[in-house]
Amino acid sequence: MKSIKDLKNLSGKKVILRVDFNVPIQNGKVIDDFRIKKVIPTILYLQQKGAKIIIISHLGEDGKESLLPVSLVVKKYIKAIEFIKTPIFSDETQSKIELLKKGEIIMLENLRTETGEKKNSPSFARALSRYGEIYVNDAFSVSHREHASIVGITKYLPGYAGLQFLLEIENLSKVFNPKHPFLFILGGAKFDTKIPLIKKFIRSADNIFIAGAIANDFFKTKGYETGVSLVDEGNFQIPLLLKSKNLILPIDVEVSKNSKKHFTKPTEVMSDENIVDIGPQSVLLLKDLINKAGFVLWNGPLGKYESGFGGSTEEILKIIAKNQTSNVIGGGDTVALISKLKIEKKLGFVSTGGGAMLDFLAKGSLPGLRALK
Repeated sequence: MKSIKDLKNLSGKKVILRVDFNVPIQNGKVIDDFRIKKVIPTILYLQQKGAKIIIISHLGEDGKESLLPVSLVVKKYIKAIEFIKTPIFSDETQSKIELLKKGEIIMLENLRTETGEKKNSPSFARALSRYGEIYVNDAFSVSHREHASIVGITKYLPGYAGLQFLLEIENLSKVFNPKHPFLFILGGAKFDTKIPLIKKFIRSADNIFIAGAIANDFFKTKGYETGVSLVDEGNFQIPLLLKSKNLILPIDVEVSKNSKKHFTKPTEVMSDENIVDIGPQSVLLLKDLINKAGFVLWNGPLGKYESGFGGSTEEILKIIAKNQTSNVIGGGDTVALISKLKIEKKLGFVSTGGGAMLDFLAKGSLPGLRALK
């Protein structure tokens, strides 16, 4: 994989920098700028080398949202940046790019306003490439997608990895040769994206602690009542996984019913109850595993964080922060809590990737990574 560190002369070169500014926005304001902060070093590096920088990103799924609120946050870190409100291929946008001077930075509008982006359209990729001489990918968190600005553009421009992208690959690769005991904590939902990881690490991990909505699938397979909890109906060969001695499920859970909540055993959940988090005994069990671990990998919250049940996830994050065990943590909701608690500097490596992190760990590569080789 080629990186921007390999480039000898960037002075005066037009660099198209792909970032992932797909950040949460409420009432027109960015509520978590974690991903924005992570690419600032790359922007500054290119600027200091005298490059003419064209930042591109997507926001949302349908292209209806503007990156304007995001650009205002970026300006807090880099004041000398101009947001181009006009369409990506407008005459004004093209003129602004042609007039760029060394070290100047502009940011284009949402890539997904153009249908060719998600379709990985060759004509869209080619048109986008004409704006630059060099392409830099610092959008690890979307590099599991075969989109035009991730994969297609590298057919027309030499491609390089940004500084955050390099950090992601370096730190996530540690998972393939971890210190032991190796503890893998897996939460969240979307069982189909998590099952490949369980199958991959079931032999190499000393313990795999399953929580979040995916634990409900294991409870159901064991014949337990899961009430109105989220359960995936797919066929994931869970009975085979349950035979593994290193796979650990919560020993107590928090359940909710009509705005009331209480703790109970997984075997005693009622048909009208919703499992929303792990219980205090499970937290103590997990704490003990963390204290004994040589390396911790964690992806996904332990409870329904988005519904206000992030208590156990916050508690375990604080335990890991105090423990100083080597660790790698990722997943959108988990990272949001890390930002809220302001403990990132006390943790090992916090990945910007959710799905990209899962795909890289499961497959050892990504479409966006292969495109830079």
